[in-house]
Amino acid sequence: MSTDSARRNSAQQQWKVWREQRSETISEPYGPLALTGTYWLSDAPEGRIPDVPGRWTEDGDAVLLQADPDSGPTGPTGSTDPTALTVSGQPLNGEVRLGADAAGPDAARVAHGERRLVVLRREGLWAVRVFDPLSAGRRAFAGIDAFEYDERWALPAVFRPYGEDRTVQVPDADGRARGLGLGGELVFRADGGEHTLAAAVEADGSLWIVLADATSGNDSYRFRFLRPPAPAADGSVTVDFNRTLLPPCAFAEHFICPFPPPGNTLPFALRAGERNVLTR
Repeated sequence: MSTDSARRNSAQQQWKVWREQRSETISEPYGPLALTGTYWLSDAPEGRIPDVPGRWTEDGDAVLLQADPDSGPTGPTGSTDPTALTVSGQPLNGEVRLGADAAGPDAARVAHGERRLVVLRREGLWAVRVFDPLSAGRRAFAGIDAFEYDERWALPAVFRPYGEDRTVQVPDADGRARGLGLGGELVFRADGGEHTLAAAVEADGSLWIVLADATSGNDSYRFRFLRPPAPAADGSVTVDFNRTLLPPCAFAEHFICPFPPPGNTLPFALRAGERNVLTR
């Protein structure tokens, strides 16, 4: 086998492993498919979240969670009630102030039975997300449809940082417009021409791109994500479009994924990466 053939086979095998890991991660008990609601506290003046006990209100730089006065932490025999709210594993009695959860729902401090209640803050607004391992989405999930691997979609690119970070207003999947921070643009050649994609820069230096293309909304989901590695010191980076991702809102409509910013809709068909969610 030639060196080029071995390299291609290795890249394709790594992609297959990545695909398997993606499906496993998505279908975990508290993965994206488990999200059943995102509730903004500004829309709940009485502090009530549907089908969730307790009173949830904004309290400056925290959320104040108060137990319902007529609900106790124990059941009729004195054992812990499995339907009671718990905070850090202990039944909630009285009230507690909560900051935003920094980790995923697996590590959320508040639980209601098997459900996990994640405190979220975006642009100064507080929300609570409900993750339920028994969600309809998890039960219906049958995998992720993807385009076949094609080495021609692993392309050399150059990242050109802006002089300073920019924020653009883009609509999110819930219909609201929010700020999307961008740190520069990725430049590459494809389909006979040069193209650019505006990108955010993550804390570890890797890039995050929200994009659409000529397949979006028909042969693939309406938009997708791409997470290239951190560029080298000279800005060079290999961008593997075979690892284009479905956004979280493709798995549960309650995510607030941003739509592509202006200029991030490619004029050609990007027949690479994940396409759509498969259901039973």
